[in-house]
Amino acid sequence: MLKLDVLDLSKNNLAGSIPSSIGNCSFLTVLDLQNNNLSGGIPKSMGQLNGLQTLRLSNNQFSGEIPSSLQNLSKLETLDFRNNMLTGNLPPWIAEAFPSLRILSLRSNKFSGELPLALSNSSSLQILDLAENQLNGSIPANLGNLKAMTQKQNFIHYLLYGTLFEDHNYQENIYVTINGLGLTYTRTLSLLTSIDLSGNHLSGDLPEAITKLVGLEVLNLSRNHIRGQIPKSISELHQLLSLDLSSNRLSGPIPQSISSLTFLGNLNVSNNNLSGMIPSANQMSTFNASSFAGNPGLCGDPLAVKCPNDSNNGGDNYPDGGGKADQADDGNGFIDKWFYMSVGMGFAVGLLLPYLVFSMKESWGGVYFAFVDGTAYRLSSEKMKAAMRRRIWGTR
Repeated sequence: MLKLDVLDLSKNNLAGSIPSSIGNCSFLTVLDLQNNNLSGGIPKSMGQLNGLQTLRLSNNQFSGEIPSSLQNLSKLETLDFRNNMLTGNLPPWIAEAFPSLRILSLRSNKFSGELPLALSNSSSLQILDLAENQLNGSIPANLGNLKAMTQKQNFIHYLLYGTLFEDHNYQENIYVTINGLGLTYTRTLSLLTSIDLSGNHLSGDLPEAITKLVGLEVLNLSRNHIRGQIPKSISELHQLLSLDLSSNRLSGPIPQSISSLTFLGNLNVSNNNLSGMIPSANQMSTFNASSFAGNPGLCGDPLAVKCPNDSNNGGDNYPDGGGKADQADDGNGFIDKWFYMSVGMGFAVGLLLPYLVFSMKESWGGVYFAFVDGTAYRLSSEKMKAAMRRRIWGTR
């Protein structure tokens, strides 16, 4: 089948190894063998598939290292080797060899070593998933140079490959884990930007340069050994939908600026060494205690631990994590007491005065309550009319 352009044998019960003769299919643009029981090494002959754009071998039992012959696949856009038993270091030539690479998923293998510095040269990369491996070292600061993630993805580009009777016959898709849930993206895949480095042995500080990826929607660095503070510039990631920094060694406060991430639907900073008051503005008030648990120094809602001096602020001990210092003196406390006493007295007078007046002249009470009833009826009637108008326009 020398002119075959799409070979999709995914989701079967195929066993054994990939025959080396696969290299003869020089017109292949898609090779999808995911979700089988294939084993052995990745044949070097795959390097002969110069027109390949999608290579998917995920959810099999492949072992060994990624062969260097794959450097010849210069048109590759998707490389998906998730859930195998591949070993060795991440090839430093990935960025240079695959200039059009959009998706790199090597999740759940046995890769070791450090993240290659050259990875930041992947100018088209939108999805980087290296989770659940044995990677070590620090996160390179130049990872903030991933060009496709430094801008918001506004347009949908259907990733279609292969031709069959002058039409495309293969649509790209990818399985992404977000907040512990597996999601398959197809039509909106081109809009997703994600970095998942969770479940490794990464250490060092959390580089502030990563906040230059202003188009990033998912960032998961959980279950590593990352230390340092959460950078204040985290607020630059305006498109962020999910942020997971849990189970690391982060310290210091949670920046108040994080409250400006209005799209943030999932936040997890649990099991660190964070301290200070938890920001409560905007959507930050929607996260439950599990998002902040395991940080003995944190206080404020939604945790049961109250902050010193005042439950609504963090005092001088938390310069960046808990709002303004409590500067109330005894004079202000005295004024507050009189304020609340006057409010209470005014409320009592407001209740008793009509009763005393109406008890002296009963007819006035009838006129007063008739006026109140009429006003309430008119207000409720106008509200019903407005609701009806909205419903009518909504059905047009």
